[in-house]
Amino acid sequence: RPSESLRAIDIGTGGGFPGCPVAITQSQWQITLLDATRKKVACLETLCQGLPLSNAHPVCDRAEDLGKNPQYRGKFDIALIRAVGPVSSCAEYAIPFLKVGGTAVVYRGQWSIEEEQVLQCALPLLGSELTDLRATTTPLTHSQRHCLYLKKVQSTPSKFPRKVGLPAQQPLGTE
Repeated sequence: RPSESLRAIDIGTGGGFPGCPVAITQSQWQITLLDATRKKVACLETLCQGLPLSNAHPVCDRAEDLGKNPQYRGKFDIALIRAVGPVSSCAEYAIPFLKVGGTAVVYRGQWSIEEEQVLQCALPLLGSELTDLRATTTPLTHSQRHCLYLKKVQSTPSKFPRKVGLPAQQPLGTE
């Protein structure tokens, strides 16, 4: 939906990837660049002013906390997250930010049937479902990467995301 004005959030943006390239290519979108590290957010603030990227908005906070904030919860059409931990934890960080009908795109390396089974247990708890899984091969290293598309189909219960640290320590679907 490139011509639409959408709201997107890049969770754990780090140096601004993929949020900044999205902000550059989709200038009509509003992009929130979320990271918990103040130094990274300060760098992104300078970058966004210098380019200028008036549609990119760096925010320093934890996804677990900001996901409960009424200014951010249920306000986004798209959530982007690079999976560095269990995929069900990434879903728990991302889904609360989405409007019903919104999509989370989870980018990760390897993918297994076991991970998909855990994710399929977690998604109903969050009001979401897996709608697509796309594998790609990187051009230089020929490594496998996967993009998972999670659609929010109903409101996420207010208990999610859980307190800071819990999604990573006790991923949903593994109980």
